[in-house]
Amino acid sequence: MTQSSEAPPRPPTKLYLITPPQLTDEDGFIAALTAVLETGHVTALQIRLKQADSNQIDKGATRHLAGAIIPLAQSLGTAVFINDDVELAVELGADGVHLGRTDMPIKEARALLPDEMIIGATCHDSRHLAMQAGEDGADYVAFGAFYPTATKQAPTRAEPDILTWWQELMEIPCVAIGGITVDNAAPLIAAGADFLAVSAGVWQHERGPVAAVQAFAALMEG
Repeated sequence: MTQSSEAPPRPPTKLYLITPPQLTDEDGFIAALTAVLETGHVTALQIRLKQADSNQIDKGATRHLAGAIIPLAQSLGTAVFINDDVELAVELGADGVHLGRTDMPIKEARALLPDEMIIGATCHDSRHLAMQAGEDGADYVAFGAFYPTATKQAPTRAEPDILTWWQELMEIPCVAIGGITVDNAAPLIAAGADFLAVSAGVWQHERGPVAAVQAFAALMEG
């Protein structure tokens, strides 16, 4: 019998949900998040709470929210990441940390973190940064922004072909981020994104967060 030389099918793209940068109604947000997580369609959740007057992480708000949602998320099979802060991620019992280009170097973070904790790395639109992140010990790389986004300042614009290039070369998962909605996600899924990182595309969806997550799941499973 002749063995097929075709590569096995790629697993479906998964949803990586990011909190809004500020919360005006924490109780309402926790209720909405609970409903979203209970759909079973959110593989990863990043707590990304920023100070209103800067791009610095709001440690107090992060600690307060994390105490309520990390046990919930983990009990439902969702991995939780803390944005920017390695020490805070360990303190809060998160599953990992996501590091931007101006945060702690990946090698330094890898040396400080327990082996089981996951490190994600922002790589913008740079193939070089992504390769370097993988060599330094990142467990996933994030490319973007692919579309205009109001959630954060995006210094670069990435094209979908960078996802295809990464899939052809590397086994480390890649995350697509930046302005992703149900309406524009399909090309990123087709290009090879292992995860779609979404914030406003879920929380500001016209039919609500649960409907948004269900729509993303239908796209990714289709």
